[in-house]
Amino acid sequence: MTRPRLEAPLRTRLAWIAAIAFASGFPFGFFNELLPVYLRAHGVGLAEIGLLSTLSLPWALKFLWAPFVDRIATRRRWIAGAQIGIAATLGALLLTGAGSGPAFFALVFVLVALSATQDIAVDAYTIEISERSELGPANGVRVTAYRLAMIAAGGALVAASASIGWAAVFVISAVLFLALAGLTSRMPERERAPAAHEPIAEPVRELLARPAIAGVVLFVLLFKLGDLALTPMIKPFWLDNGFSVQQIGWVQTTLGVGASIVGALAGGAATKWLGTWRALWVLGVVQAASNLGYYAAAAAGAPVPLMYASAIIEQFSGGLGTAAFLAFLMTLCSRRHAATQFALLSALYRVAGLGAAAVSGFLTLRFGYADYFLLTFCLALPGFALLPLVRRALASQPAEPEPAA
Repeated sequence: MTRPRLEAPLRTRLAWIAAIAFASGFPFGFFNELLPVYLRAHGVGLAEIGLLSTLSLPWALKFLWAPFVDRIATRRRWIAGAQIGIAATLGALLLTGAGSGPAFFALVFVLVALSATQDIAVDAYTIEISERSELGPANGVRVTAYRLAMIAAGGALVAASASIGWAAVFVISAVLFLALAGLTSRMPERERAPAAHEPIAEPVRELLARPAIAGVVLFVLLFKLGDLALTPMIKPFWLDNGFSVQQIGWVQTTLGVGASIVGALAGGAATKWLGTWRALWVLGVVQAASNLGYYAAAAAGAPVPLMYASAIIEQFSGGLGTAAFLAFLMTLCSRRHAATQFALLSALYRVAGLGAAAVSGFLTLRFGYADYFLLTFCLALPGFALLPLVRRALASQPAEPEPAA
């Protein structure tokens, strides 16, 4: 049995993962950072801009059509097809213009749906071309490329719009995705048996049959809960303590994102070195402990050095924990059903994040910033009690069968 399409060295495969992760992160930055600025610059009201967030629903519900991505066509065709669709939609958005109201917002919804579909296939492709021992570095590279794409779309292009105009921004974005589609069409793929003949619920049934799956699901919900509960209150904390938007932008966006990228790469390397289970322990503890930096800053009256240090440490540790966590989620997925299973697992922790964000403001008003930040540290601790079950689940993972030549 041979697997010629996987004979490429790890560095080459990481380069492909970086390319498609960049394509995955760009629409997210475009939607969350660029579009609100574009709409406001064209006179769209705050109420309409606020409603823009409701169009992100496909990213939360992508697990609903992930089974079809598993059953039909190849990962490469799904990714390239979605990229061509994104390019066409960006062109249509330019021609329609912000003043068209419902038509423009309908196209934005299409853009998000295509992006979510691309994400499904990108996640599955990463799992399929990576050996389990390589998932740490793969996710370090993936998180890095994703965040760089968010900066490109939400930072560089927004800044460039002042000199080149919004039309050029949309044209550049559309041409970028046509180029990415051409690049993607050349990606190597791992041969896999078609799943079209299987019951559509088979990926879920297989996942639920894993040992200790109830504990694993609870762990997925809890592992990043402290981190997700902290995030919504960080920028209000800075503002309420008299920091300027320029300081926030410099520390949170420039220094912070840089620290998170370094953390993601370090986390990927550490996951490969330590193994997934030990990495969840070690990097998870670092991720949780970083919340105490903001607790200390709030208790001390938000001095500048401590605020800057807290921001950089929190972002760095978040990158560490995310790389290990995504490697763990991918380890749970079979290559055959990677799209469906990863979409389901990643949806779980997003649900926890939505719940934490929804109550974060109320709890901060009730307890104050210092006590709330301490609470977020405590929220991170229950997940560690479930790590023995996680170890059992990882140890029971069957070896993937070799594909036929």
